[in-house]
Amino acid sequence: MAESPHGLDRRDFLTAALASAGALAIGTPAWASATARYPAVRKAAEAQREAAIKRIQDWIAHPSIAAENLNMKEGAEYMATLAREAGFDSATIIPTDGHPGVFATMDNGAKRTLALYFMYDVKQFDPAEWSSPPLEARIVDKPGFGRAIVGRGAVNQKGPEATVLAALHAMRAAKVKLPVNLVLVAEGEEEIGSPHFHQVVQSPNVFAALKKAEGVFIPASWQDMNGSVAVNLGSKGVVELELIASGEKWGRGPKGDIHSSMKAMVDSPPWRLVQALNTLVTPDGNTAAIEGWFENVRPLTAREKELIAEIARNGDEATQKKLLGVSRWIDDLPYPKALERLASQPTVNIEGLVSGYTGPGGKTVLPGRAVAKLDLRLVPNQTRKEAVEKLRAHLDKKGFNDVELKVTGGYDPTETAEDSRIIRAELATYKRAGVTATLNPRLAGSWPGAVFTAPPVSLPAGHFGLGHGSGAHAPDEYYVVESTNPKVAGIVDAVMGYVDMFYQIAEVK
Repeated sequence: MAESPHGLDRRDFLTAALASAGALAIGTPAWASATARYPAVRKAAEAQREAAIKRIQDWIAHPSIAAENLNMKEGAEYMATLAREAGFDSATIIPTDGHPGVFATMDNGAKRTLALYFMYDVKQFDPAEWSSPPLEARIVDKPGFGRAIVGRGAVNQKGPEATVLAALHAMRAAKVKLPVNLVLVAEGEEEIGSPHFHQVVQSPNVFAALKKAEGVFIPASWQDMNGSVAVNLGSKGVVELELIASGEKWGRGPKGDIHSSMKAMVDSPPWRLVQALNTLVTPDGNTAAIEGWFENVRPLTAREKELIAEIARNGDEATQKKLLGVSRWIDDLPYPKALERLASQPTVNIEGLVSGYTGPGGKTVLPGRAVAKLDLRLVPNQTRKEAVEKLRAHLDKKGFNDVELKVTGGYDPTETAEDSRIIRAELATYKRAGVTATLNPRLAGSWPGAVFTAPPVSLPAGHFGLGHGSGAHAPDEYYVVESTNPKVAGIVDAVMGYVDMFYQIAEVK
């Protein structure tokens, strides 16, 4: 969930790396075909265009930040109101042991039901890092793409989610009945690892409604400059945690910061933490060395390797390196092997290290406490529970019983079958729009799809949508609403993509 130093978030890189490959190339965009199929809906969407843009801007102006416990109750109520205004029959707040979720249903008397996953929380922000105030949602020019809303949550996820709602508004205005029933499940803790989302999904009414669905998708606007998209058949799981070394817990070193001259006779908690961290990975830092870490890791299947090879053959390695600001892959691997590693390897990553003084100049202190923020990316058949237990056992065996382990969020990996109705409907929708779609065996980033794909819910799940945005978690996050690129959907075309997806779910056998 952490951004890259170059402003590329997990979605930006993976979309650029995979969507451009063209494994299922199907021509150039054919936006006009959607107009021909649903002229009344298209006319309504065009008439409501400014209202749809304002809906995104207004939502951005009301941030809910789980990490800061900011406007969480208000954010859930705002989400419920948006759902009701879009035509859901009911929208209720679902309490959890953390921040609340939202559950809404729309009964259209259809034979099939589609589920939607939304999040109403956003990442923290520092206004000083933005060229445009992060809550003002100004519209600016983005070369190569068009006019875009800049603001926290613009692409992650308020822009794409509000575009789905705009599709529902347009269908209502056109007096066109949806061909599927809808179930909406939204959470307010995605940006802190969804620690209580399973409580929302497994509450009786929500669970019963989801069990009727064909599948679930999270809205996504990941078209690249060529208009391509990736269709992910799974995502890595994640555990977000902190490791804490302190003089108080250790029984050595100071309980608080003291003068650094005392290092000659006093132990250092920061060095204690560094020593513990060094045991978690191989000397190059690239492979987990936690005991038993790989014993349940499932190797790539032959089909997954086939898909990755196709991605590598059609991909642009130089562009990916340029986007990331890197010149070499781990171990100087060739591009196909680097992509295999991206999909197949569980990782131990340091998100941040915090200890002592970090301001201007120096301050000669020996800190009494040090914290490492880590994320562990998981692959099939690992689980969050297993990962946490093995990490704790490893630290204890290495003599670091005093190093605290505080889990802040996370969930298991997710997988969806290539022949599931939700994936086939996505591919059919992209094909009818003339969009190049690439099958990707596994997104290296994470989302809480496992609460849907794993028992007891057991639904196929994935990402879907047209349009473009970037900068999630980073300054100047944006979402394109007026496209000047003929291969990339603007907001009205993205609306029509969701409309067609509703019909594809109803029609695909």
